[in-house]
Amino acid sequence: MTKAGVDAVLAALADPTRRALLDALSARGQASASALAGDLPVSRQAIVKHLAVLEEAGLVSSERAGREVRYTLRSQALDATARWMAGLAADWDRRLATIKRLAEEPD
Repeated sequence: MTKAGVDAVLAALADPTRRALLDALSARGQASASALAGDLPVSRQAIVKHLAVLEEAGLVSSERAGREVRYTLRSQALDATARWMAGLAADWDRRLATIKRLAEEPD
């Protein structure tokens, strides 16, 4: 995943309403904006805007079914972001281990 992709995912995840939408889609598998709006104290129009941000970040996909648009969680973007974060954490673990080793060495 590119830096821009990670940035988009992290920006999308920064909003609690969008995280709640991802939780709802994870539990349901697939849902319409109307169904998702029923679970949250936010208007349907606001839900549609949040879903557009999530879709642009690659976190959800949409599919038209007649007059309804159904949204589905796409975990690949989350997986790629988690791998990036794990690599960052591993790098810091190595740095801290080096600092600890140097601090504990006798002069």
